[in-house]
Amino acid sequence: MSRLQAMSNKAKVLLGLGLYLGITIVLLLVAGNAGKNDAFQPQNEFKLDPWIDINVAGIDLSVNKAVLYLLLASVLTIVTMVWIARRMSTDRPNRVQMAIEVGYDLTRNNITGGNMSPAMAARWFPFIAALFFFIFFSNMIGFLPLPVNTEHKVDVFGLELPSFALYAATANLSIPLVLTLVVWFSYHVEGIRAKGFFKYLASWLPPGLEDMNPLAKAFIFVIEAISQFARLISLSVRLFANILAGHLLLLFMGGGLAVLLGIAALGVLTFPLAFFFFILEVGLIATLQAFIFAILTAIYLGGATAESH
Repeated sequence: MSRLQAMSNKAKVLLGLGLYLGITIVLLLVAGNAGKNDAFQPQNEFKLDPWIDINVAGIDLSVNKAVLYLLLASVLTIVTMVWIARRMSTDRPNRVQMAIEVGYDLTRNNITGGNMSPAMAARWFPFIAALFFFIFFSNMIGFLPLPVNTEHKVDVFGLELPSFALYAATANLSIPLVLTLVVWFSYHVEGIRAKGFFKYLASWLPPGLEDMNPLAKAFIFVIEAISQFARLISLSVRLFANILAGHLLLLFMGGGLAVLLGIAALGVLTFPLAFFFFILEVGLIATLQAFIFAILTAIYLGGATAESH
């Protein structure tokens, strides 16, 4: 015991890692390798099997787990906004209100007010705040295990019920893409409304090009036009890819890699990483991606109506 206390922190960490790897190697030798598990299909975790088939004029409107997660996020957003409006107290604020006020200050002053004129901020704050909280709740409930896995069911008193699994609606590209399309059309409409169609297109060119060759101006305008369409990809894919990558990391580190390779002892090695990634995703990534999407929306709206480029 005295020797352990006399060791430096670095030596203790190295000793702990050595013991941890040693235990993993022993378990690997005892359990062995069962071989690759071809029956396990990790991609099925993101497959949307229809729960209720609905087809209208050839359009698939079936209810699946993505619809459930969107409904949950919408309800949480609406309930939170209504609760804030009815329960805010200026005399004796409680801890919940203080936390809510932090979110309000973030969306009202930092995200919206910091990137728009006062008139634009007042008009678009409800939309941007709702957008922020909707994406935030969508991301957060994606890390709560819910009974949505209809591929692997469990028997509960004779009833075949879906097993618990993790899923996020924002891990499906169609959801971030629809949100991006709403933002993309909104800021273009605002720009045209504020400046007129041709003046808005002219505002895409940076200042100081008055004496430039018309052909060069046209080339720069084409680049700017491409960048406007590229925002459809960057804004949607950023949210989708980060949430999808986080869920894949949790899936593989939480035991999926051990099952896929048939090496049970590998789960002992990867599970602490799964815990680390879970804390990282819940504590940082889920909120950060909502913040980035909302602040870029505010920047695009503010930029479309600003007098300068």
